[in-house]
Amino acid sequence: MSNRLFGVAIDCADAAALARFWAEVLGRQVADDSTSERAVLLAGEGDASGLPITFHRVPEMKTVKNRLHFDLISDTFDAETARLLSLGARRLRDLQAGKARWTTFADIEGNEFDLIAG
Repeated sequence: MSNRLFGVAIDCADAAALARFWAEVLGRQVADDSTSERAVLLAGEGDASGLPITFHRVPEMKTVKNRLHFDLISDTFDAETARLLSLGARRLRDLQAGKARWTTFADIEGNEFDLIAG
């Protein structure tokens, strides 16, 4: 097989604003040449994923649930929940299945993501 994952691309209304939000969430840097049309989150030093995340402005707004989303995990679940809310995330639902516990959030443009208690 000759394919490999190059990065993750996210359509949005304001690439720079959404990139800044996710930079804070993930502890990454926004590329210097980022604009409201196109922005890039650089892979950080020691970042296990090693993939850049790009944001591209598109004319249409998000209208339905994401088919793909980020799953984050934190050993300081309650503190991280508070931090995400202070960054502008919205809590959508709290879930528990057996010993697993997670919260589904929406980012500043309504894209869903999960925070898992680790």
